[in-house]
Amino acid sequence: MAATEYHHGVRVIEVNGVGAAIRVVSTAVIGLVATAPLADPDAFPLNTPVLLTNPAGSIGKAGKEGTLARALTAMGAQSRAVTIVVRVEEGASQAETTSNIIGTVLPTGQRTGLQALLSAESELGVKPRILGVPELDTQEVANSLASVAQSLRAFAYVAARNVAGGYAQTKEEATAYRKEFGQRELMVLWPNFLAWDNSAGEDGKGGAVTMGATAYAMGLRAKLDQEVGWHKNISNAVINGPQGITVPVFFDLQNPASDAGYLNAQEVTTIIRRSGYRFWGSRTCEVQGGKFAFENYTRTAQVLADTIADAHFVFVDKPMHPSLVKDMLGYINKRFGDLVKSGYLIGAKAYFDPDRNSKEDLAAGRLLISYDYTPVPPLENLIFEQSITDDYLADFAAAIQA
Repeated sequence: MAATEYHHGVRVIEVNGVGAAIRVVSTAVIGLVATAPLADPDAFPLNTPVLLTNPAGSIGKAGKEGTLARALTAMGAQSRAVTIVVRVEEGASQAETTSNIIGTVLPTGQRTGLQALLSAESELGVKPRILGVPELDTQEVANSLASVAQSLRAFAYVAARNVAGGYAQTKEEATAYRKEFGQRELMVLWPNFLAWDNSAGEDGKGGAVTMGATAYAMGLRAKLDQEVGWHKNISNAVINGPQGITVPVFFDLQNPASDAGYLNAQEVTTIIRRSGYRFWGSRTCEVQGGKFAFENYTRTAQVLADTIADAHFVFVDKPMHPSLVKDMLGYINKRFGDLVKSGYLIGAKAYFDPDRNSKEDLAAGRLLISYDYTPVPPLENLIFEQSITDDYLADFAAAIQA
């Protein structure tokens, strides 16, 4: 039996290869770290997780400087999703700001920056599942984002950068940056959007500015979770708000040699314009050959792990009769059946393997329930076969005389 060390609680062991009604965990919860020097300090205290139920409704308290107001605007244009905001101090240099974003644990026990998102569930009762640091996601921040995402079983979006730390200016720079990561919890986006900002321009009366694509991705991810489900990738869904993109991307639906095709082949999600602006690409940063190449594969694994574990908290410390195991298997398979019927999974089954539950393990209070599942693959590569024939000319004369 796996994991024989002592543990008082629930564990989900994810294998790649070989009580009460179960409620699926909430996934449309955004975790945002941003700067806002002029924000209302009561509404957005520094390094403190703040819960918003309507991101767009808090733009006025975010102030006009920093990244917070722009991020809330982009996300709010997509959906009205629960959002956890951690405001950090803008440093005197980019390095200082980066350190503030990455955060730490103070001697008092307070977590700062991205680390504060780890405290959100205990403080606010909700766990962030969609993470990002729009406009400030340097490579160092992206690495920290990946670690936090793994701890929270969340998914993070990051912008492609170049060697100087700025945004990638070419598709080659974007794909080179993608190779810096190997985590399934990350997706690299390129390029960024152009959108209207009411406070931009020399006169402060508004103008088009660069808006981080990650903020739009976070809002769109939440919208899709609410309206479609976590089994749908962000690719090929209309994005609200943008009026352009920072770098032209050549897209041809039937030509894999296009810019979009090149980027997707290198696992970079790009932006196309076709009946509006859309993200185009579904790949994560997992190393090639892994089982979680698609965004929804990663999120399906995360959702199932937390859903199964959370639902069985009530079973811990109950007398371990065979009837208890039967009940648990019944509850799990009932929920799996519901998810399959709803289109979230292709199939799934939980079972008790007697060969992996020895009498010694059972006597020690250890029980292993196994389950496997098949996520829903996205239709990424649709192929039609076209051929020419003269068969339909056989009845040509008859058709004229009819």
